[in-house]
Amino acid sequence: MSLSTPSKIPNLYSSLIFPWIPTSTLKKKMTTLMVASISPPHISPLNPPLSLFENCQSMDHLKQIHSQSIRRGLASNPIVNSKIIAFCCAREWGCLSYARHVFDKIPEPNVFIWNTMIKGYNRINCPKNAVSVYKEMLEKNVRPDHYTFPFLLKGFTGDVALQCGKLIHAHVCKFEFDSNLFVQNALICMYSLCGQIDIARGVFNMSSKNDVVTWNVMISGYNRSKLFDESVKLFNAMEKGLLPTSVTLVSVLSACSKLKDLDTGRRVHHYVISGMVEANLILENALIDMYAGCGAMEVALGIFQSMKKRDIISWTAIVTGFANAGQVDLARKYFDQMPERDFVSWTAMIDGYLCLNQFKEVLILFREMQAAKIKPDEFTMVSILTACAHLGALELGEWVKAYIEKNHVKNDIYVANALIDMYFKCGDEEKAVRVFNKMARKDKFTWTAMIVGLAINGQGKEALDMLSDMLSASITPDEVTYIGVLCACTHTGMVDEGRKFFSSMTTEHGIEPNVAHYGCMVDLLGRAGHLREAYELIKNMPMKPNSMVWGALLGACRVHKNVEMAEMAAKQLLQLEPENSAVYVLLCNIYAVCNRWENLREVRNMMMDKGIKKTPGCSLIEMNGMVHEFVAGDRSHPQSEEIFSKLEQMIEDLNFSGYIPNTLELSLDIGEEEKESALNRQSEKLAIAFGLISSEPGVTIRIVKNLRMCVDCHLVAKLVSRMYNREVIVRDRTRFHHFRYGSCSCKDYW
Repeated sequence: MSLSTPSKIPNLYSSLIFPWIPTSTLKKKMTTLMVASISPPHISPLNPPLSLFENCQSMDHLKQIHSQSIRRGLASNPIVNSKIIAFCCAREWGCLSYARHVFDKIPEPNVFIWNTMIKGYNRINCPKNAVSVYKEMLEKNVRPDHYTFPFLLKGFTGDVALQCGKLIHAHVCKFEFDSNLFVQNALICMYSLCGQIDIARGVFNMSSKNDVVTWNVMISGYNRSKLFDESVKLFNAMEKGLLPTSVTLVSVLSACSKLKDLDTGRRVHHYVISGMVEANLILENALIDMYAGCGAMEVALGIFQSMKKRDIISWTAIVTGFANAGQVDLARKYFDQMPERDFVSWTAMIDGYLCLNQFKEVLILFREMQAAKIKPDEFTMVSILTACAHLGALELGEWVKAYIEKNHVKNDIYVANALIDMYFKCGDEEKAVRVFNKMARKDKFTWTAMIVGLAINGQGKEALDMLSDMLSASITPDEVTYIGVLCACTHTGMVDEGRKFFSSMTTEHGIEPNVAHYGCMVDLLGRAGHLREAYELIKNMPMKPNSMVWGALLGACRVHKNVEMAEMAAKQLLQLEPENSAVYVLLCNIYAVCNRWENLREVRNMMMDKGIKKTPGCSLIEMNGMVHEFVAGDRSHPQSEEIFSKLEQMIEDLNFSGYIPNTLELSLDIGEEEKESALNRQSEKLAIAFGLISSEPGVTIRIVKNLRMCVDCHLVAKLVSRMYNREVIVRDRTRFHHFRYGSCSCKDYW
């Protein structure tokens, strides 16, 4: 069908406009419309109905105008066609396929129409189509003008910029537009978008630098590349010759927030206070974000309270500022007052709780977010998975994974890394490995998470194999990776391998051991019984040993019952942390194991004199999506009667199988029977009993404990795994214990 054939007008009505309206009715309505709208009534190719376009508000209306233009013999009129294409390309309701249909009927489109098509495709985020139009334009021997390249370049995405950017730049030079200000700005923006910031700076250096927009684009480019120092440096240079705009200040304030550069931030603020740059909502929000990012919450709050108008970004900046400052109660106060909340504000509040290790509050708030029907993004999901990991909430973590897949939340490398961490911290290494194997892209954090996760779950050999695979993939390990490697050696007793890795991290990768690496080595040597070598290593450390190092030695002294060295290590620890109750308790345990009762009483009296109380043991267990918490002797649980009844039955069953309570580490001045009763009320045993009555036979029981697992609870968990044919997984303060068929993955080495 030719759009210029008058005899086909009825068909045109039915195919292009409203096929369900009778042709006669439609023609009558169009005639009325034309008579009412066109002045003067005479229309010719030299006098097209341009007034009809003035009130055009939809594609249906545009098609009606187009049909009347064809009927009046204006199908090939360049002004009409330009108007139709411009409307389709520029308006939100415009249809690019219709514009292309009209465009293809024009014998020789001028450069304006080509540019309009390029701009239109970029408006709907189709830069590849825009590039195709540009190629057609060159094939038709139409020379680009100074509008072509800005329209083309400003629509580029990062991948298109990488593919075509340099070639388009070559065309810019070929057609001699490389000195055009707008083209230069578009090139700077394009190169910074695809990460080629050095080339962007090269274009900037060759520009005249007389226009503030050029500086703004370059500063914004540095921000996008996270080179915030360079943003500030460029702003300092700009101030010498040009007055910044509000756009400049917003970009610089963003850099100051990331750098915590309060001095430059205050200097930027002076432009607003002095009236040199007029304040607006975006600029005021940027000021709040900067002061909050630098920890100056009083100033941030002062700006917030003085604002005539606030939006959701203003409120979120205040919530984020208080949350990041650890003032989660204040953050929650402003969060609850927000007139409206989006996923960013919810995530900011969730992260506030996460930073303070208030993991239950994280999950409660996430449930409220779901009830409010706010869809989370990938950053929210990483935070929720992190909370699940710390709580050992595998069921909820699995639900989060399913939610991500069902709701098409962006499943990027950060989400995958968080899933790996969650699975490992819930003791499910098989699923962690499964996620790892499915990942298309892996970074250093992915490999490190695998090595550390396998190590703490007792898979030392597998962790070291993962290191070999990491090196084969040309991924260079960092200091955190080697902490995982040394932990793998520690938990499996591979002393010689540990010594080798401790040496090779410097010789092969140039990583100087830090205090954490020395702590791992002391732990490795001490647990293996090389206490003297461990002590010599501490004495020869190039930095001052911290509590982690001395704590590792003290723990090894407990295992090997070396009282003298334990006393020395405890003395050093208490100089660093005088109020650390764990040191006193561990020393008491050592005295109890070695029958040094007088020394034990002295330590207990010292604790009483100083008002130091033992940190209570706490065990968490997830059941049916809910996390339950137990402390020793706890009867606050709604099912406490059932739990204690099951516990008594469990102990009877274990006694029948030969269980003898190990009371050596229980430093109480009471009789043996009372000690056994105290042991039976420990938090791990309560959690195990609850797990047995609350889950089906054969279901794995997973427990998270805040302290090191004691010898007796370790023995009970082994016997339960055999007697009830259950896998019991306990994550204590230092490692995982996988109890299967009466044995533990730690091989009784913890």
